[in-house]
Amino acid sequence: MSRRLPPLSALRAFEAVARRLSFTRAAEELHVTPAAVSQQVRLLEDQLGALLFLRSRRRVSLTAAGNAVLPDVQAGFESLGRVLRGGTRPPHGRSLTISVAPSFASKWLLPRLPEFAVEHPDVDLRISATEALADFAKDEADLAIRFGGGRYPGLDSERMFREVLCPMCAPRLAQGRRSLKRPSDLRHFRLLHDLSVPGDPAGGWARWLELAGAPEVNANRGTKFSLAELALQAAIDGAGVVLGRMALAELDLAAGRLVRPFRRVLPIEMGYFLVMPKKHRERAEIQCFRAWLHGLLARPRPLGRLAGVAA
Repeated sequence: MSRRLPPLSALRAFEAVARRLSFTRAAEELHVTPAAVSQQVRLLEDQLGALLFLRSRRRVSLTAAGNAVLPDVQAGFESLGRVLRGGTRPPHGRSLTISVAPSFASKWLLPRLPEFAVEHPDVDLRISATEALADFAKDEADLAIRFGGGRYPGLDSERMFREVLCPMCAPRLAQGRRSLKRPSDLRHFRLLHDLSVPGDPAGGWARWLELAGAPEVNANRGTKFSLAELALQAAIDGAGVVLGRMALAELDLAAGRLVRPFRRVLPIEMGYFLVMPKKHRERAEIQCFRAWLHGLLARPRPLGRLAGVAA
């Protein structure tokens, strides 16, 4: 995408608040919380570099910048509405099948899909959760989200974001009777291994411990998991310390179900890629999904709470 456009969800939130002059009534119309509407409006204000509303305890009013932007936003929605009312539909129908690994589906994609449904209620999604690479010639998948190095011969791929690994654990474990202040303290805790990182059968612990200067910790011991979501859930349940994927743990870190006992992270070459046949790229449903995804990725990503350790 050559220009960074505001997310459609932010524009919809702005238009609804401007029309109703109420964050609460706009939230009811959009079937989200007032806090979610406020977040979307702030995102748009940050991107435009201008305050759009004057907020007080009793009333909401548009600023001069808000009044200047509103007509164009409403005209854009009206134009989009005319296209949809005119029956312009792609030959494949308004459905989209996405092939995605189970852990990424459950930990990252699915919690965010309600927002896509609000923005695009006419697009029916089918999530095909599988570890196998999609065979677009045989399978029904329209696009795939894959964790790897980005080499997908004959396919169109674009990087969503890179991944990093870092130790994570339940808050009660970090604050328990045993100290977890230095990387060497990990020798007192069970290590949880995510074996799903391609090209790293040991789950990355040996490399992280070397980077952190803790060679006395045995990187081979602990519990090993074939799925990232299982390793993260074990950490949430207090079974040990996982060297987990930050992207998959974002919501757990933001909610405080997991904390980071150490600041140091392990960058890896792997990342998440949107993959599809070149002929699929111009499909209207895929364009909708890509635009929504780019808007999502433009937001700040939560890093989670550090458990008060300097390392």
